[in-house]
Formats: sequence, C-alpha cells, structure tokens
Amino acid sequence: MKRVAILSYPSVAFFELGCAVELFGLPRPEFEDWYECDVVSFVSKPLETTSGIKLICKQIDNFNDYDLVVVPSWPVHKVHVPDDLSAELCKFYADNKQIISFCSGAFLLATLGFLSNRQAITHWRYADEFKSRFPSIEYIEDTLYCFDGQVGCSAGSAAGLDLGLEIIRQDFGHHIANAIARRLVISAHRKGSQSQFSEKPMSPDNSRFSAAIDWALKNLNSNIDMSSFADKAVMSRRSFDRKFKATFNLTPKEWLTFQRLNFAKSMLETKPYSVEKVAELSGFNNGITMRHHFRKELGISPTYYREQFKELDKKTSA
Repeated sequence: MKRVAILSYPSVAFFELGCAVELFGLPRPEFEDWYECDVVSFVSKPLETTSGIKLICKQIDNFNDYDLVVVPSWPVHKVHVPDDLSAELCKFYADNKQIISFCSGAFLLATLGFLSNRQAITHWRYADEFKSRFPSIEYIEDTLYCFDGQVGCSAGSAAGLDLGLEIIRQDFGHHIANAIARRLVISAHRKGSQSQFSEKPMSPDNSRFSAAIDWALKNLNSNIDMSSFADKAVMSRRSFDRKFKATFNLTPKEWLTFQRLNFAKSMLETKPYSVEKVAELSGFNNGITMRHHFRKELGISPTYYREQFKELDKKTSA
C-alpha cells in the first residue's frame, strides 16, 4: 500500500490542495488496491488557505511513513523554509522517495535543490521569476509537467492533474488511470504545451477576431484556408498571425489542429464512427493525417485512444 502525504502550510493554495486530494485522497472502494493518503502539516494550529478556509490537518514531524509527498503550492517570493520541514524533506529526497509539486510548488523543490540537474516547469506567470532565481535549472517552456520517476513538477494547477494521473498510471496501470481521468472529466493522455491554456482574455475591440474564432470552431470539418480565416477577422494575414501569437501563443494552424484533436477525441469516446469518418468530421484530410497528429500530440493512435475508453466503460458498467 503506497502512502501519500499532501503537504499543507499557512496560505496553501486551496484549489491545488483540492486537486491533490481528488487524485490521491478520495476513497476508491471499486479498486482492490489504492493509496493511503493524509493531508499533513508541520504546524499544530489550524491553517488558513488562500481562500480563507481553515484546515485542521494531521500534524507530523517527519515523512517516515510515506512514499510520496505532494507539494500543492509554495510562495513565489523568497521565504524561509522552516528548518524542520526542510530537514525532513531533504531526508525524504535522499531516501530516493517520490516528491512532486503542482504549480508554484516547484519553487520549494528548487529552493531545496531537488531540481538540480533536472528539467523543471511551473506556471507560465511565474516563469521569469523562476528562471531568474534558479538559473542553473533547465527550465522547459512548453510542457504540462516534468517527471523523471522520483521528482516532478507541473506547469499549473490543472496540469497537476496530468502529473498526478501519470503517477497513478505508473503505480496502477492505464486502466485505473483512465478510470480516474473519466471521473475528473479530463483526458487520460493530455500532452502538449502550457501555452495552449494561457490565453489572454479578449477585450471588446477584438470582436471581429472573436467572431473569426467562433466561425472556425463551427466549421472545423471544413478546409479552412488561413487567408480566409484572417479575412473573417477583417485583418491582413500578417496582422492575424501576430494577433494569434499574442493571444494564444500558437499559430492559427496549430490552434486549428488542437481544436480538431479535441473534437476528434470527443467523437472517438462517444460515437461508433470509423477512424476515417472521425477524421473527415473533425477536419483532417484523412485518417493518416489524423493518426499523425494523434501520435505527435498524444503519443497514441486514435484506435488505442478509443479502446482505452471502451475498456473503461466495461469496468464502470460492470
């Protein structure tokens, strides 16, 4: 039985803490084997989260009983890591046990030296601060999470779910990870860049650009020419490309591929259509093109993606 400690501290981020509990802390009686999980703290008094909610956690003074520590968040600005917490985390790390962070939690891992000679990521909003404070760490700009089997960190709050699913996948296999993904209503295999999720809100003067986006989403199955796409926004192609890059950090073509993949995944999960039919309806030229993008972005084939959810449906309906 693998034991998990979710670290809490004063002003812990409540959403990220909740994500960790959802992944590892909820009872899963439908599985024969599952984690034993505690939300722990080195502080004896109730802790107030970023949302003002107060928590009463299990007080501990070491991590000896645990196999995995999850750090949901950590202050981005420089703060002193309590000596007792620092010592116990370093001992835990030296014992080659697993430790992962969500979002800003990477700052704690980096401060304690756990990310030295490793790749790292945190939320895109904190990237400049992270790289400035830890220049020797190899920062990866466009990924959802980094994990090497012992230490991991995620690009943001929701990307922590992707990292957690990878841990579950390694511990219990694809079927269990897929079941948890279905309960979370997220993809079991979401790979790609965090830039896809860092869109800036559009101001009212971008109404034509917004209308072009809406038009494209309604016409994904069409052969959308990039110049025609720009025309819908009443913009030159060059201005349109710049606007897309500034808004989504993606080219129009990359954005379309991402949207088509999402649409194709939805059909593979819910419709009995052939791969060729799904490719046609989602705007890919043919099944070969769609397979290429599935393998490039998700690391699996459309058929394998569908089979995973078929197996999941058998388990959940049994």
